Amino acid sequence: MPEIEAEEDHSSASETQDTEPGELLVPEETYLTSGVHIGTQQKSASMRRFVFKVRFDGLHVLDIRETDRRIRRAAKFLAGFPPEKVLVVSQRQYGQKPVRVFAKATGAVSFAERFVPGCLTNPNLEEYYEPKVLLVTDPATDQQALSEAVSIGIPVVGLCDVNNETRHVDLVVPANNKGRVALATVYWLLAREVVRARSGPESPFPLTIEDFQAAL
Repeated sequence: MPEIEAEEDHSSASETQDTEPGELLVPEETYLTSGVHIGTQQKSASMRRFVFKVRFDGLHVLDIRETDRRIRRAAKFLAGFPPEKVLVVSQRQYGQKPVRVFAKATGAVSFAERFVPGCLTNPNLEEYYEPKVLLVTDPATDQQALSEAVSIGIPVVGLCDVNNETRHVDLVVPANNKGRVALATVYWLLAREVVRARSGPESPFPLTIEDFQAAL
C-alpha cells in the first residue's frame, strides 16, 4: 500500500505565501475565482494551521499554496492504488457530480448521494464493496463512510474546510468543500493529476472544470 508522507505542522500558513505563482498547478486566479480558498467563519483547532488570514466578514481564508501542494500529494497517493479500489464519496449536493466525473476519469468507484450503512463492513449487503482507500468530500457529511473506513483500517483522504475535524483523515486537502465551483475545481485538479501520475506528466486530459460542475 502506498505510504502517506508525514503530516507537517505549520505554525503559520503564511510561511508558504512567498511561493512563486508559477509553481502552482493552475494560475492563482483560477483558485481565487472558484473560491477554493474561502472557508467558514467557524474554525477547528486542527485546521488552524491551514488558515492564511481572516476576512473583514469573519470568513477564514485558506492558504491556496498549501492547498495546491496537498492536491499534488493526494493525487500521487491515490494514483498508487488500483483504480477500482479507490472509493470517492459525497453526500453534499454540489459534490455528487464532481465525484462521479472524477470516478469516470480515473477508474475509481463513486458512492454519491446517500451512503448505505454497512457498504464497507457488511458482506451480506448488495452494495458491499472493498476499497483500499477512501476519498471523502466532507468528513462531516460523509461521516458514515469515514467511520467505516476507519473500522476496516484503510487510509482516508479528505477535502477539509476550516470547520472540519480531521482526527480520522490521514491526508488533509484544505479547501472549500461546500461551493459548487470550488468542488468542481478541486476534483478536476485531483482527477487530472491522478491521470498524469499514472500515465505521465504530458498525458492529455480533455475535461474542463465546467465538466465537473453540478447544475444550479
